[in-house]
Amino acid sequence: MEMLVDFDIQPHFSAPGSSAVFTQQPTDLVVVSGQPVTLPCSIPGYHGMVLWLRDGMALGVNRDLSGYPRYDIVGDHSKGEYHLLIQRTEMQDDASFECQAIQAAIRTRPARLTVLVPPDDPVIVGAPVVSLRAGDPLNLTCHADNAKPAASIIWIRNGQVLNGAIYSKTLLRDGRRESTVSTLYLSASNIETGQRITCRASNKAVPNGKDATVTIDIQHLPLVNLSVEPQHILEGNLVKFHCSAKANPPVIHYRWAKGGNIIREVSGDTYEAIVDHSFFTEPVSCDVTNALGNTNISRNVDVYFGPRMAAEPQSLQVDQGSDAIFNCAWTGNPSLTIVWMKRGSGVVLSNEKILTLKAVRQEDAGKYVCRAVVPQVGVGEKEVSLTVNGPPTISSTQTQQALYGEKGQIKCFIRSTPPPDRIAWSWKETVLESGTSGRYTVETVSTEEGVISTLTMSNIVPADFQTIYNCTAWNSFGSDTEIIRLKEQGTQTAFDPTTVFIAVQLFNQTLTSHGHLPSSLRQRSLTNQPLQPTDRFTFFSHNSF
Repeated sequence: MEMLVDFDIQPHFSAPGSSAVFTQQPTDLVVVSGQPVTLPCSIPGYHGMVLWLRDGMALGVNRDLSGYPRYDIVGDHSKGEYHLLIQRTEMQDDASFECQAIQAAIRTRPARLTVLVPPDDPVIVGAPVVSLRAGDPLNLTCHADNAKPAASIIWIRNGQVLNGAIYSKTLLRDGRRESTVSTLYLSASNIETGQRITCRASNKAVPNGKDATVTIDIQHLPLVNLSVEPQHILEGNLVKFHCSAKANPPVIHYRWAKGGNIIREVSGDTYEAIVDHSFFTEPVSCDVTNALGNTNISRNVDVYFGPRMAAEPQSLQVDQGSDAIFNCAWTGNPSLTIVWMKRGSGVVLSNEKILTLKAVRQEDAGKYVCRAVVPQVGVGEKEVSLTVNGPPTISSTQTQQALYGEKGQIKCFIRSTPPPDRIAWSWKETVLESGTSGRYTVETVSTEEGVISTLTMSNIVPADFQTIYNCTAWNSFGSDTEIIRLKEQGTQTAFDPTTVFIAVQLFNQTLTSHGHLPSSLRQRSLTNQPLQPTDRFTFFSHNSF
């Protein structure tokens, strides 16, 4: 127990009649907490009471300091040595000490014992590993507590001191120790994952400082690379996709898709497939997920494949004089060439996907081919038809044969789009569209190529070989007429060039009265020179009169 002693003792002086004097006395000392320290006090030849005081409070008399287990009086008593040993200094030892010789009425000068306290081990908030997301700045906070004097804190990276930290300190309740806080800010561009940053706290008690180190862990979404092997491949062969990913935190799972459709049977980082043309236009994607989120990357495969129809051309039916426009689109890889041709012709009409035929005529009707060529891979083609609406076109042999006395036929072949509304045969004063009249019968048969109208005559007579036969067809666009003569089979054609066509007004009246031939009927002469469409004619040989 400390006792307050207030003797009126003068330092360093002996009492009257006494020769006692201090030969050793304490001096100001600085000691680190926890270390031992000895405060000297020697009074040779003095045999009276010796008293140690701390901040004016008596610690004990002579060598009895039983109330202070860390304190002890050491030295040779016979030599008057009363040294104060503090075995492990503590904060409460930071005080003023003096030694008194009571009977001699002397005391030493006060000695100041300053106890330095090193900071506690520094602590970095979040250590040993501080994680942050890529792109975020870094804020590190380090505490160094319970130090006397307050600790200084520096930050070190790769042996270099980092400047710019914010420093603050707080005085503790004991009024002596202090706690220090330092905050370091680093921008995202100034940090790398795996870096080690040290907080070093020091004061006079630990001039070399105490260290705490943190490792920076920059977390990020998966960094993904999708490779394709081989990079160029012919349709129908095997391709291997490999999805390599670097992720922090680690990858949780992989997900594959093609053209946006999930491939559920594959879950690892590799996908193998036999590729077709769809891999060229439908990318394969790899989606990699970790705890922060996911990254998706996709690749198309450079698949070589032959032409495939993308826009199929349609057959057309247009009016004569109008434009015909065909659209034909192909896909292929490598780049393909398109060729438009008319079937049966070697002339290239276009190398574009659109073929335009201006002001079509009837001879333009037919089959057209759109052909696509992928070099060294394949060829494809599509055929379409062009049908031209126009007047009928009659193509028949102008001289046909029959046997005298036998049944004979003459045929008229008509191409017509739209189909003919009427087909009529006329000879002399007779007009027959269908059915039978006397020895004559008309039959009409439709084929894929057109219409065949047949005039059949039973029991051929000589006059039949002298008669001019007229085949006429009509549709909504107009009409056409063909002149046909019958020749006796096995004889040479002996056509008298003086044979003429005689237009007889009487026959016009006959036609009008029958209502079979309209006034627009156009006849052609044997020399194929057309007459005026408004004229009406019938045809006779000179033997008909």
